Amino acid sequence: MTGNVQVRKECIPGDLPLPWRRVSALGLGTVKFGRNQQVKYPGGDGFVLPDDGQIEFLLDLALDCGINLLDTAPAYGTSEERLGKLMGARRDKFFLVTKTGEEFCNGRSEYVFTAEHTRMSVERSLTRLRTDFLDCVLVHSSRDDMNVIAHSAALETLSRLKDQGKIGSFGASTHTVEGGKLAVDLSDCVMVSYNRSHTGERPVIDHARAQGRAVLVKKGLASGHIRKPGEAAAHIRFVTGRIEAVA
Repeated sequence: MTGNVQVRKECIPGDLPLPWRRVSALGLGTVKFGRNQQVKYPGGDGFVLPDDGQIEFLLDLALDCGINLLDTAPAYGTSEERLGKLMGARRDKFFLVTKTGEEFCNGRSEYVFTAEHTRMSVERSLTRLRTDFLDCVLVHSSRDDMNVIAHSAALETLSRLKDQGKIGSFGASTHTVEGGKLAVDLSDCVMVSYNRSHTGERPVIDHARAQGRAVLVKKGLASGHIRKPGEAAAHIRFVTGRIEAVA
């Protein structure tokens, strides 16, 4: 390891399926690689996106620190295209997560969860990311996650794409405890919001661990809204400590 980050593999529960046991406890989110509109980060809209050299530096730094999970989405502006252009030979070193269902167009999000759109979205992500395989695809759910998961064709379509060998696993990025638990029951993994000031979705984590499903945490650093940058390590320990505690 180099730098100030030390990724502890023991944070990954040993009862997960083999591909997930190879995933680092920390991941690199890439929304800021391609989108600077309608985001909730400090500083608001209009920040300067990193140039290609800065993105390549971050990709190398992540690998040097033992971080091998990349999280992207069609709703992250040009993130997928830029990763596809810049990953190069690094692709095989990363566990690549993208999403389907949310499109960010003309400054606003639109949600489509039909089977046709799901298939199109996955094929488009494969093209943009310049790969023939996606390690994981999540339904990028709207706030009405129970309805999306229970009544749309998105998860079923992702299951079929997994059977076809285009993706390795699938799940949903959810907003409610009920929606998160249902996603756990119907798929391989779930993504939930969890940090020191937001613990309401912890029952989803507990349910996922009881079922042997993988958990991806979003907003672990409260979208950057922490009091002091030096507190980031404490926030990370809080999140990974919880995952380890329920393993």
